[in-house]
Amino acid sequence: MDLNVHSVHFHADRKLVDFISGKVGKLELFFDNIIAGEVFLKVDNTANSENKIAEIKISIPGRELFAKKQCKSFEEAADLACEALRKQVRKHKSKQKDLN
Repeated sequence: MDLNVHSVHFHADRKLVDFISGKVGKLELFFDNIIAGEVFLKVDNTANSENKIAEIKISIPGRELFAKKQCKSFEEAADLACEALRKQVRKHKSKQKDLN
């Protein structure tokens, strides 16, 4: 899978990028036909402490799956977004099996 990580208006360190790449890469355990992935990391300018946003989009044949989570840390947001995508992938996979 080809994965691009974009940090908007800040520089993400290598440790964060590697963590997110590992999390998104684990989605291939559930569905091995993932074409590409894109991750956007943003900081929301609010007084709220939960101002870190992770948006993850993955492309699979015929569809694009998307999840967006906002938390106190990028790691937590990416973890929750990957969990949401895992559910979407499993749902898509079960629909494909029902069609066959």
